[in-house]
Amino acid sequence: MTRRTALPLALALALLSGSGVAHADNVLVVLSDADHLDLKDGKVFSTGFYLNELMQPVKRLIDAGHILTFATPQGRAPSVDASSVDMQYFGGDAAALQVHQQLLAELALTDAAHSPVVSLARVEQIGVDHYDAVYIPGGHAPMQDLLSSPVLGRVLHRFHQAGKPTALVCHGPIALLSTLADAAGFSARLETGQRSAADGWIYRGYRMTVISNVEEEQAKGLLDGGEMKFYPQTALQLAGGDYHGNSTAWQPNVVVDRELITGQNPASANAVADELLQRLQH
Repeated sequence: MTRRTALPLALALALLSGSGVAHADNVLVVLSDADHLDLKDGKVFSTGFYLNELMQPVKRLIDAGHILTFATPQGRAPSVDASSVDMQYFGGDAAALQVHQQLLAELALTDAAHSPVVSLARVEQIGVDHYDAVYIPGGHAPMQDLLSSPVLGRVLHRFHQAGKPTALVCHGPIALLSTLADAAGFSARLETGQRSAADGWIYRGYRMTVISNVEEEQAKGLLDGGEMKFYPQTALQLAGGDYHGNSTAWQPNVVVDRELITGQNPASANAVADELLQRLQH
């Protein structure tokens, strides 16, 4: 399989699912190129996408007959966060974990030699208007590159202008910052401890969620003694987002405002898929 087979592969999987594709929509799934996150004091954390956050919505989209295109800013095969390959993220169901792992293997997304992933530049060549929705999962990797990717910023701008479903979960919503006029400068200021507000964000005033500061504090043991340069909740609030977290950490929480669908944490991935699939039915 070559990268040029991404759309035929997705179409074939949709056909095999038993769902008709007469009304299939084209969904763009955006992942990070990064396999690590730079932490404070020069420390580095190996990461990528969270398995359930990608594969639960992906499987349900395929099962519903939709056509998926997978993309990263540079078109590199993405990495899975090893700590997410755990049945705790699949309701403690070992069989469900295996099913989603098998689908990931069939898609070959993480296989550097055979991944169907294309670059976002290629997505622009195809035409962003070709796609009916976009989905961005979490894992820490989006905080390394998606938050300041100029090409992703252009792609998301187009979805915003067209009012097309824009769904993100856990750390994924940090990618919304890519639409800032000076996304790189904004994130650089956050990294140095500056907490200045951003101007002119297209999502200013939108109700949204992202992994909470409380959850980040509770999970920081995963960073092996490292510390993140900033938390995404703080970043989105400074940019002008109207943050809405849940009352109990790690429970599902989805916030919908206009075209934007955001989920708070790994437990929210299926609920984000519910909302996205409902939007695609109309």
